[in-house]
Amino acid sequence: MSGLRFFSKTATEVVANFIDSTEEFINLCSKGHIKEAFNRFKSEIWSDPTLFSHLIQSCTLKKSLSCSKQLHSLIVTSGCSSNNFICNHLLNMYSKIGQLQTAVTLFGLMPRRNIMSCNIMINANVQSGDLETARQVFDGMTKRNIATWNAMVAGLVQFEFNEEGLRLLSEMHQVGFLPDEFTLGSVLRGCAGLRGLDAGRQIHCYVMKGGFELDLVVGSSLAHMYMKSGSLVEGEKVIRLMPIRNVIAWNTLIAGKAQNGLAEDVLDQYNLMRMVGFRPDKITFVSVISSCSELATLGQGQQIHAEVVKAGASLDVGVISSLISMYSRCGCLDDSMKAFLECEYSDVVLWSSMIAAYGFHGKGEEAINLFEQMEQKEFEANDVTFVSLLYACSHCGLKEKGVEFFDLMVKKYGLKPRLEHYTCVVDLLGRCGCLDEAEALIRNMPVKADTIIWKTLLSACKIHKSTDMAGRIAEEVLKLNPRDAAPYVLLSNIHASAKRWQGVSELREAMRERNVKKEPGVSWLEIKNQVHQFIMGDKSHPSSMEIDFYLEELTSEMKLWGYVPDTGADMHDMDNEEKENNLKHHSEKLAIAFALMNTPTGVPIRVMKNLRVCSDCHVAIKYISEIKNREIIVRDASRFHHFRNGKCSCGDYW
Repeated sequence: MSGLRFFSKTATEVVANFIDSTEEFINLCSKGHIKEAFNRFKSEIWSDPTLFSHLIQSCTLKKSLSCSKQLHSLIVTSGCSSNNFICNHLLNMYSKIGQLQTAVTLFGLMPRRNIMSCNIMINANVQSGDLETARQVFDGMTKRNIATWNAMVAGLVQFEFNEEGLRLLSEMHQVGFLPDEFTLGSVLRGCAGLRGLDAGRQIHCYVMKGGFELDLVVGSSLAHMYMKSGSLVEGEKVIRLMPIRNVIAWNTLIAGKAQNGLAEDVLDQYNLMRMVGFRPDKITFVSVISSCSELATLGQGQQIHAEVVKAGASLDVGVISSLISMYSRCGCLDDSMKAFLECEYSDVVLWSSMIAAYGFHGKGEEAINLFEQMEQKEFEANDVTFVSLLYACSHCGLKEKGVEFFDLMVKKYGLKPRLEHYTCVVDLLGRCGCLDEAEALIRNMPVKADTIIWKTLLSACKIHKSTDMAGRIAEEVLKLNPRDAAPYVLLSNIHASAKRWQGVSELREAMRERNVKKEPGVSWLEIKNQVHQFIMGDKSHPSSMEIDFYLEELTSEMKLWGYVPDTGADMHDMDNEEKENNLKHHSEKLAIAFALMNTPTGVPIRVMKNLRVCSDCHVAIKYISEIKNREIIVRDASRFHHFRNGKCSCGDYW
């Protein structure tokens, strides 16, 4: 009896010692002490080769190729290289440290692959961008589990093969697999990519039936789908019904509002998020900074920048790119460049953002120089880079350079031009007066034209007073969107500049009959974190009377300096005195007058406008900048104008 007690006690001690030593071994591996773990527990590893899995996981975290190869050699020496459990860990290790080809070789040598082996290779190929090989592995499997289907669906959606991802979901359901929260998250992203409300609503029904409505990831994906598909109300409802919200849910709501153009709501939600105790992350900051860009609220943008630094997100490339864009769109190009230069780690997105900033401010040569530096540093330009470059060339009249970059994009980089690229080239040709060439490009390009590209050419017709072509191009716009006011307004302006008032009258009558409304010119600026908005003829601003009086005095002073109102810029059939009065009250002049009345001498004035600055305002602002010794920065619908000492940065080319 005592012998039995002794045996039991000894066995218990052995088990306890084994558990203690295993825990110590695992602890060493988790801390990255691979060599110490192996040397101290060599005998235990040889007796139980599955312990190699902990060493492999430690190597994976270290991302050390030399360490990984040494460990692989030891596994081969131990005689357990054919063990599926160990081989799967090796496959995962090689794929995670960027050695896909080694993983492929090992996968080919495995005598007995299982579902896990194939799942690892599907994920590895997807992560490396080789969707075709991932699909081959998937199609070659005789047995699959839910993780297999999830990996393939997620891969298809990641590379925007959204319809194929949804078809695979249907196939998965037919063979008896029920989608889980990971499947649902992927297919909802696919629906969002397709803007597929009908398919999304069907998935929503399944979510409700399957009891997934309380899952935070599924709920956020569902809300994202609705918002990306244009149904902001349904997306907000999904988030409102969540029993609890996490940062992902807040980010989904904020991003959804940003995508739907509700920039002010984005800032409200951001403040509310912080008030209830959630800490913004880099995804939050990208959406919020982008909204500051849209509103051109520099003060708020600077505050968010300070919060980015406090949150430790100032090294994130996505956040820095957003800051570059925000400062640029608020008229602070030097601050954009400062953010660009201070970023320790850069990528093609960052470089493209800075090139775009230069282009938006009419600094084409600087944009081209930056692109050349980018090539020297061996960053591979993408389609967004070339949109920015072509835009920069079109706004500086660099026709030959622009055409050269278009050819470079296709021939050297192998990029397929998108509609945005063709639109930039049409703008480039149109501004330079090559109207026939621009029209031929639109009619012969392999992508379908939209209203934007036709309106771009129509604007060029107005600049170069090409009435016949303008009528033809306006018809193309109206075929695509009969309620678009732009062709009516531009044609009317062309007739008015030629004093063909009958044509103007007919176009305005057509607009009334078809209930087409012209977008009013709106200008706004930020003073002491408050946005002030101005519309011509609108007397709702509290300082309206004072502004009118100030403008009277300012106009008189400008005339003494040589300013002559360009009454030809007013497209109404009325006498010159009435036209002059209209010109005096254009929204950008109201905004600048208000700024002069309410900001200290020497402080730059930044005004934003939703439409193109007219020729009279452009001349007037040059005079104002010289008379008042102020830098005046105006962002209109196409670019920035920096007025200093009676001159504009655009060189009167806009």
